[in-house]
Amino acid sequence: MNNKEFVTALAARTDMTAREAGKHAATLMAELARALDENGALTVQGFGSFEVKKKLERVMVNPTTKQRLLVPPKLVLTFKASQLLKDKVKA
Repeated sequence: MNNKEFVTALAARTDMTAREAGKHAATLMAELARALDENGALTVQGFGSFEVKKKLERVMVNPTTKQRLLVPPKLVLTFKASQLLKDKVKA
């Protein structure tokens, strides 16, 4: 499902126009991003938890040239689904 399909489904389920649903979806994503930026973690009950983790720098070897490269540290977003969401997906 892409963003347009999601907004259309959200509009149909909530009796909103697609434009209103799109604004609500954009606001939700902006707030999620802001919360992760400020706190580094966010838990949505019944859905799962998001966390920003720091990956340490590491040495990578190019398999073709055998050249060793230093990959700098970076931040990655991780998600762990709640048990309730896992059960709904299995059903």
